[in-house]
Amino acid sequence: MSLSLNEMEALSKRATRGGGYSWGLAEEAAKATRWLCAQGLDGGAVLAELLEQGFAVSLQDHALADPNGPWQGNAALCPLLAGVTLSDCADRLAQGPVEMRHVAQPALILPFAAHAARRLEQVVTVTSGDWTATTDGTALSAPDHAPEHAALLRVEAGGTPSTPRAHHSRATPAPETQEVLNRFAHRIYAPATEESRLLGAGAGLSDND
Repeated sequence: MSLSLNEMEALSKRATRGGGYSWGLAEEAAKATRWLCAQGLDGGAVLAELLEQGFAVSLQDHALADPNGPWQGNAALCPLLAGVTLSDCADRLAQGPVEMRHVAQPALILPFAAHAARRLEQVVTVTSGDWTATTDGTALSAPDHAPEHAALLRVEAGGTPSTPRAHHSRATPAPETQEVLNRFAHRIYAPATEESRLLGAGAGLSDND
């Protein structure tokens, strides 16, 4: 199915909130997913896979234990929490690389790295093993697929971008991805009551025709 980027962003926001994250983090996740989709990456699938890991149940275990040392949590690091911290601390990249350990769905770090690049007004490079991505804040050079988990993720200022990815104006999530996102999104809908059904069903018990 083809969705506009606005539709993809709205669905991602509802799904992330339904996955147990705060509205603030849901907004960040939605913007990040939209940015990935605009770069021709499967942002919806990346977000769906993160939500299915259920980090929000014990989110404190997946947050940075000590932002002054290597960035890691007590369990796999949530890329949304790490990404927001990266955006807020972009100036740290001017002092040297930031290393993150055991990062889930590292592709979700890329939109936040792009924000850091715009703040620093220079290219930012993200690497994990053989996977490398570079961004100047707008364009992205990266492979089609990212690892699902990065034992060590390095984010640093500088780098030489290769051919930038083509920009996309729509997202094309697979049916199974959309099913997962819709399932999480439906968790935020209030269950119907008899009163709400009557109010939303036209004439209800009265008929003025």
